[in-house]
Amino acid sequence: MSGDSYCVALFQSVNHTLLAEKLLKEAGIAIKMIPVPRNLSSDCGVCIRFSPRDLRALQDALAGRVETGGIHPL
Repeated sequence: MSGDSYCVALFQSVNHTLLAEKLLKEAGIAIKMIPVPRNLSSDCGVCIRFSPRDLRALQDALAGRVETGGIHPL
């Protein structure tokens, strides 16, 4: 991932984050697990960073499988 613009997806637990990571990698979406930024809050300490251009693909890959706790542009 290059450039300054990215989004993060938050999840309810580490288990949900790990499942989402697996599903997104299987879908070929470039992601990175990172600590939740300080300006955001979450029940889980990690989130998934991704490019805004992959938002629709991310939503499609997770639909009906893992619910996000929110998606935030940064």
